[in-house]
Amino acid sequence: MRKKIVAGNWKMNTLPAEGVELAKNIVGQRTTVSGEVNFLVCPPFTHLAMVAEALKGSDIALGAQNCAAEAKGAYTGEVAASMIAALGCKYVILGHSERRQYYGETSETLNKKMEQVYANNLTPIYCVGENLDEREAGKHFDVVKTQIEEVVYNLTAEQFRNLVIAYEPVWAIGTGKTATAEQAQEIHAYIRKVLAVKFGAAADECAILYGGSCKPSNAAEIFAKADVDGGLIGGAALKADDFLAIGKGFEK
Repeated sequence: MRKKIVAGNWKMNTLPAEGVELAKNIVGQRTTVSGEVNFLVCPPFTHLAMVAEALKGSDIALGAQNCAAEAKGAYTGEVAASMIAALGCKYVILGHSERRQYYGETSETLNKKMEQVYANNLTPIYCVGENLDEREAGKHFDVVKTQIEEVVYNLTAEQFRNLVIAYEPVWAIGTGKTATAEQAQEIHAYIRKVLAVKFGAAADECAILYGGSCKPSNAAEIFAKADVDGGLIGGAALKADDFLAIGKGFEK
């Protein structure tokens, strides 16, 4: 039975006090959603310690949005995976489309980050996905396949068992174009097929999250698809009501 996961990526939003308030509101309303749904939140680095405190006593996990490719040293402005783990984080988002697009993250960089994440007993949420040009050129399968082969294929079987994949249809985020639940299922099934080439039956146990514009109004339709195991949520994760309502999508 694969995990059902709803992960909130707060991106560069909220001030620390606002983040604590948001976390407290999520904790306060947690019981409105089935305990089978695993919730986690990924605030900015500056909030992690305070949000960890706000989540204490709940089953809501804490994650970071990124980590450094190095263990420690003279890397001004970077945050090591060991530092994140020390604050109580269990997850780290790696390879988000915004990191790839704006900060030039490559498979080479992400392989080093993966090493750091696993060395510190964290679970990576590895993001894959194609942009509009790639989708319109019919290259979406090739792009996703390459992103998996160049990074995920380097994992050991044991590491793979502690991996979450998030598919982002970059072309459908903020463009006015909409990815359908059928399109989500098609690419999720393909991702699982690519994973199976390297990891065999273990691919059936890997949680694959949908990272498109998932919201309370479409969560049930998307989560009903066989190979969609939850969502990596952006904007809707900034409102406790919406975030938890997305989790209820599994119940419909």
